[in-house]
This record gives sequence, C-alpha cells and structure tokens, in this order.
Amino acid sequence: MEIRFLNDMREVLYDQQWAETAPNLELYYMYRGVKKKDGLRYDITVIPPLMLGQEFTKTKGHGHAGAYGEIYIVLGGQALYLLQKYANEKIEDVYVVKAKKGDIVVIPPYYGHVTINPSKKETLKEANWVSVSCQNIYNSFIEKQGACYYFAGKGWIKNKKYDKVPKLRFEQPLKKWQPKLLKRLSP
Repeated sequence: MEIRFLNDMREVLYDQQWAETAPNLELYYMYRGVKKKDGLRYDITVIPPLMLGQEFTKTKGHGHAGAYGEIYIVLGGQALYLLQKYANEKIEDVYVVKAKKGDIVVIPPYYGHVTINPSKKETLKEANWVSVSCQNIYNSFIEKQGACYYFAGKGWIKNKKYDKVPKLRFEQPLKKWQPKLLKRLSP
C-alpha cells in the first residue's frame, strides 16, 4: 500500500492559503498490482471524505507516457473524474464523468485525469485496470497547480494558471462491463 500525503499534493491544490499551514494529512491510499493479468495491472484506490480547504479530496492527477488508456470501476461511494486533453501546450478538451458504485469510466489515450471524492461523508473506493508498461506523468498538473478546473464546496472553479480552457462538459459513465474495453489500454 502507498499513501498519498498532503505534502505530496500541496502544489496541485486550489486553496493555497489553507495548504500553507495544514498538517501533513493522509489523503488517500493506493493498492497497486492487486492482480496482474495479460499485461494489465489491477489497482485499488481508497479516498476518504475530506476537504482540502475549500476543495474536495482528489488524486494528484496524472497523464500517461504514450498512448495508454485506463479503465476505472467505482466499488463504493461516488466519484467525479475530470479528464483533460493537451494539444500543443493547451487544453483541447475537458469533461467530467460523475460515477457511482458499479459505474465504469474509460480514460482515453492522451487524456490526463483527476479523481475527486465529492462527498463530505462517504469514502470513495475505486479500482482501475492499466497496462503494466504504462508510466504516470505528473508534471503538467504540478506545473499548472492542478487540473484546469477544481471542484470546491461552491462548485467548479477554473484554474487561472491555464491560459485558455474549453467550457466544461459532462459525460455519462458506462453501466456495464465489456471485455473489449481492456483492448483500449495499450498502444
């Protein structure tokens, strides 16, 4: 198990004033490689219901080196998946998928993503399938102080560190597992 602490995430938070003085809390827990099959890795992440100042608890956010996709399955609680696609140093597309227990979210190749627990009471448990060859890249999220939108108690807030950001749109999760989804994970 790996633990993501606040000190690992201070630079990607919306509420920097809160982040400056907050203690180094445990934010979420990652169980990597719970299963491995056919060149894929199955992980589980547990995100407790916390507020990071004004912002709901989230993952640090990452993209993938290369044309790798990823599949998430909500095991408990609810999640907001924010996906953003870069093109020539700018965000070309950004959308959110709201998912609950049993829902499936596909992260297409070339999209960076953040998982948010939008609850103040319920723990989010999610699983994901990703290629064992896939490497996570955090740089773009660190350089811009997070994703191009934050989710706070007052709703969605544009990240001012990005020059131009498309209007946020909302997509639906998949409701049923399809084995062919796994074929989308590796280039």
